[in-house]
Amino acid sequence: MTDLIRLTAAETAARIASGEVTAVEVTEAHLARIEAVDEKVHAFLHVDREGALAQARAVDAKRERGEELGPLAGVPLALKDIFTTKGIPTTVGSKILDGWIPPYDATVVQRLRDADVIVLGKTNMDEFAMGSSTENSAFGPTGNPWDLTRVPGGSGGGSSASLASFQTPLAIGTDTGGSIRQPAAVTGTVGVKPTYGGVSRYGMVAFSSSLDQGGPCARTVLDAALLHEVIAGHDPMDSTSIDEPVPAVVEAARNGSVRGMRIGVVKEFAGEGYQAGVMQRFNESVELLRELGAEIEEISCPSFDKALAAYYLIAPSECSSNLARFDAMRYGLRVGDDGGRSAEEVTALTRAEGFGAEVKRRIMLGTYALSSGYYDAYYGSAQKVRTLIKRDFEKAFERVDVLVSPTTPTTAFPIGERADDPMAMYLADLCTIPTNLAGNAAMSLPCGLAPEDGLPVGLQIIAPAMADDRLYKVGAAVEAALIDKWGHPLIEEAPSL
Repeated sequence: MTDLIRLTAAETAARIASGEVTAVEVTEAHLARIEAVDEKVHAFLHVDREGALAQARAVDAKRERGEELGPLAGVPLALKDIFTTKGIPTTVGSKILDGWIPPYDATVVQRLRDADVIVLGKTNMDEFAMGSSTENSAFGPTGNPWDLTRVPGGSGGGSSASLASFQTPLAIGTDTGGSIRQPAAVTGTVGVKPTYGGVSRYGMVAFSSSLDQGGPCARTVLDAALLHEVIAGHDPMDSTSIDEPVPAVVEAARNGSVRGMRIGVVKEFAGEGYQAGVMQRFNESVELLRELGAEIEEISCPSFDKALAAYYLIAPSECSSNLARFDAMRYGLRVGDDGGRSAEEVTALTRAEGFGAEVKRRIMLGTYALSSGYYDAYYGSAQKVRTLIKRDFEKAFERVDVLVSPTTPTTAFPIGERADDPMAMYLADLCTIPTNLAGNAAMSLPCGLAPEDGLPVGLQIIAPAMADDRLYKVGAAVEAALIDKWGHPLIEEAPSL
């Protein structure tokens, strides 16, 4: 049974389809792993044991009837607790939704169920996806399986930690400013932010609507591609959904190559603030790409230096608007409703108790930026910078096929180290934010361990919108070359819990 948790998703699906192992056996093995280690890791907020086993039995019954199984049928998955799930709690890591059970499934969840992927449960996250460490969860922090005293990234640290601790082979995250890629980088896993609009946002609790994007998390590039193909595609329930065919991501992952490709190294993503070991592994990855036949060119994107400032005006502004719906009148927490208070007083008391410090900080920042007399100076100016960033990307992609950079400036930092320094925390997303502002696709995959601390380093690959397949083509080539160099996948070096 213990061997089952070490298989890739592709290997697991193949064994289930051949009858070598049952979906129930695979699910039970992962549930046992969760029971054994999650008390230490705290990756999950809710484990749906009975629901997962029921799904697994249904997959086994389909196979016994001779029905064709999908490419991920019977494979377990952990779901970031930002997607609505019918009959299963959805908290978004916040007290204000503690105990809320949605009456419907998000589109992503429905597509997972239709593909017979087994949803094990919901994972921990920074409250309303606001954070880079999963320390902002109302239900306590998650530990990084490489070193439980360090963060697993954020906001989707629960999903990344569940992968690195072998509690699941697949997970779903969301990426508003790097919340899939940054956790992947610091846990030695693979995370992909699809093109904005490539994966439906229907049923995904909104933080910043023009930036939020769901995407796949896995331990290998092929597994991420298989999951990407399941959840992507047009959805009429989402007005921002792109009505175009899904890029051929699985084919690209199976045929990885960079020979003849033009790859740009982003000049602005280096220098002061970057850990020496992170830059060492990144530079080695660039040389590896050159050895594999790619043409390397340095690319300057000057507006990227303003991306962090623009993001922290745009995202809080949209957050202040989106979170206005949590008014204690319709769902979730309600405080002070004793019959003697007005609706406004109940709303104020509920928000004071239900929202955490970081959420309150961003609501106040956003409300101020949108207020009369300041809109043009702050929010309007940030949107102009966003346009400049998009133009920088457009110019870069006229010269190269993809861009590369470190995913994050440092390895995983200790839990609590940046808790009282919001700016230091925000800098964790320095390399990932421009992609969200432009709507492009991006991936993080492990490229080694930093020599200073032995912790994972991530390589970020950025592609133009709707060229998600390029991520997988480059990522698969790098992954194969590194595995050949190391003799095993990097994740096998993760300490055993």
